[in-house]
Amino acid sequence: MKRTGVVLGALALSATGWVGSAAAATHATGTTTADDDTQVTSFSAQEQDAALKFWTPERLASAKEMTVGDVPTGGSADTPVTSGADASVAPATGTGAGDVSAAAVTRPKAWKGGGLIRKTAGKVFFQANSGTYTCSATVANSKNGSVVLTAGHCVVDGQSGEVYRNWVFIPAYHQGNRPYGTFTAKKLFHSKRYVTSGANANWDFGFARLSKHNGRTLKQIVGAQGIKFNHPNGQKVHSFGYGGSAAEGSGERLNHCVGKEHKDTGRPGSTMWGIDCVQSGGSSGGGFLAGFKPATGKGFLIGNISVGAGNSEYHPYLGKVARTVYRKAAGA
Repeated sequence: MKRTGVVLGALALSATGWVGSAAAATHATGTTTADDDTQVTSFSAQEQDAALKFWTPERLASAKEMTVGDVPTGGSADTPVTSGADASVAPATGTGAGDVSAAAVTRPKAWKGGGLIRKTAGKVFFQANSGTYTCSATVANSKNGSVVLTAGHCVVDGQSGEVYRNWVFIPAYHQGNRPYGTFTAKKLFHSKRYVTSGANANWDFGFARLSKHNGRTLKQIVGAQGIKFNHPNGQKVHSFGYGGSAAEGSGERLNHCVGKEHKDTGRPGSTMWGIDCVQSGGSSGGGFLAGFKPATGKGFLIGNISVGAGNSEYHPYLGKVARTVYRKAAGA
């Protein structure tokens, strides 16, 4: 595993307080490099082959759902910018193989529709020093056709700086089935700010650059959702994830929430936005989409499931820092 640096925001597995700087962590594999903003961790072909072999059906079934916790916010944050020539990337179709009243609170439901979201949403599996875990992710349209958006805390421990390994993405996962194959992470990207802030949820986003499957990119096989940065907030949005509760199918099916965004006013310094519908652990990293059309399953990613608090789930704002990290992943 090769590690490199660029600044991005992520959420820790179990962050309970602020940490001025993350302690150095040991990594069994991979190489990491860094620039002024983004941390990049690269995995060799041998490590990726090992990841494919590692995730047997038994290990997939035994992996624990990543908890959607309540974590610190505050500190520096992006200033919203609602314009920019490259602030939006449209969806692509693949070829195949303020507070809301209590009355508005909803519960996640099984996604019974089809369309692009059925293929582009999927489950993430990875190994940490403490065990094996699952998260959610969504394919984001990109130049290389191989990028998924997930939560920062599904890439790195924001407290210790441990970058996770044996990282794979299974699009359209359903009850153990892998209809489009298993994609290994070639590179993982997170913001340094997520770690240096001690897992500040404002920076809880991450991207993975995946390797091809049978010579084809992820986008060529399943398509990709659009992605927007500096997007105006307060819109009607949809979220998707693989929550692990029994009511959500124990992590074996794709679930869906919908609502109008409201600002996170419960924590000082938060720049997050959310809806009054909460998916459980395992949904971390699942996409928030604006302009979503249920009939086609197409929309624009504007964030990822990060924090659950009370009756709401929240996503970090994808501003200029997130766009920088995305560009690194899209060009890798």
